[in-house]
Amino acid sequence: MLDPVLLRKDIDSVVTALKRRGYDFDVNRYQNLEEQRKRIQVETENLQSKRNTLAKEIGRLKSQGLDATDVMQESARIPNELKALEEQLNAIRHELDTWLMSIPNLPHESVPSGQDEHDNVEVKRWINGQYVTADQMPDSLGFEPADHVTLGEKMGLEFDTAAKMSGSRFVFMRGQIARLHRALAQFMLDTQTLQHGYTECYTPYIVNAPTLFGTGQLPKFKDDMFWVTMGGDEEDKRELYLISTSEISLTNSVNGMLLNASDLPIKLTAHTPCFRSEAGSGGKDVRGMIRQHQFDKVEMVQITHPEHSYEALNEMVGHAEHILQLLGLPYRVITLCTGDMGFGAAKTFDLEVWIPSQHTWREISSVSNTEAFQARRMQARFKNEQGKNEYVHTLNGSGLAVGRAMVAVMENYQQADGSIIVPQVLHPYMGGLTVLQPVK
Repeated sequence: MLDPVLLRKDIDSVVTALKRRGYDFDVNRYQNLEEQRKRIQVETENLQSKRNTLAKEIGRLKSQGLDATDVMQESARIPNELKALEEQLNAIRHELDTWLMSIPNLPHESVPSGQDEHDNVEVKRWINGQYVTADQMPDSLGFEPADHVTLGEKMGLEFDTAAKMSGSRFVFMRGQIARLHRALAQFMLDTQTLQHGYTECYTPYIVNAPTLFGTGQLPKFKDDMFWVTMGGDEEDKRELYLISTSEISLTNSVNGMLLNASDLPIKLTAHTPCFRSEAGSGGKDVRGMIRQHQFDKVEMVQITHPEHSYEALNEMVGHAEHILQLLGLPYRVITLCTGDMGFGAAKTFDLEVWIPSQHTWREISSVSNTEAFQARRMQARFKNEQGKNEYVHTLNGSGLAVGRAMVAVMENYQQADGSIIVPQVLHPYMGGLTVLQPVK
């Protein structure tokens, strides 16, 4: 949620920043609502002052033995008038808050302006154990690479089995391929906790609407969510949602809290399934595991002091990079332009891994600083050095998307005979299995 103080003090800067995101802020609507809010507040304060004055007058008249009937009748009307004003004020605040909840975050000044992914800016590229120039490409495998679907169908990757149960964009894994998927998740969790200092968490996979308002998925992205209704009596039924990322549950762990500055930063990670309806994705990536309704992800979340959030952003990018480097996968880091950033982000870096069968880079992690945008919605604050309450900054990022990491491992480590070499860092998790072999 945007800073209401900034809106009142410097609306021009807000309008300019939002224009960079392609959002036209309705200044007239805002100013009209603000004028109504101020007018009602002034009327309320005047009535409250009048009530106090009349009370004193009633007391004076009675103490002098004079008739206070008229004054008492005038005073008796004030509570109803105050109640009417309160209802008007609540209605205006509700309209204003609902509207502001639908407005995206302001981009950081360092974010490049642009319309879409074509205007994103590459920051660095890593191939064969080192950073390289942006024109260098990964080495050829020496044969025509198969995609992960073709490789996996002989190793326990079963899309038809899943389709019988759930429809398209689901997968059933069996045997060695299921073990590889689990190994990747465990390796990522161990790296994030033991090397990068995150606290491992287990979170609910189903959350309520206020939780989604806190991190910004609602109200704007309801159609992207899977939601369920609890059973039981009609009065007990309530709408709940399957999480699209554990960013939701991890970040909301500080919802409504007043932290101490010494508590910061808070670094959390979790391995969870993620559920997305992929509304609006059309026919994109229907084949295989690139775009699924259900997938696993190891998430990173940091809750930080505002002065240190951009340092934390760079640190988190490094943590995601480290996973890819340990796996020996070629990747690049790009800064998203204003037109390609997510709703709540002030700045985002995407990590894209090389997919040989597509001869292209595909997103495997997105790391964002939302600054105080989510914290205002959640009322997550800390007591600063001056003893004043201040909003924390929240950051989130994939560390990494497990399914896409498995796709990248399968395709980059495939051999001409259809086998797949298991990266060395995964050997401790594979029970001695170092090569995946076709079984049918």
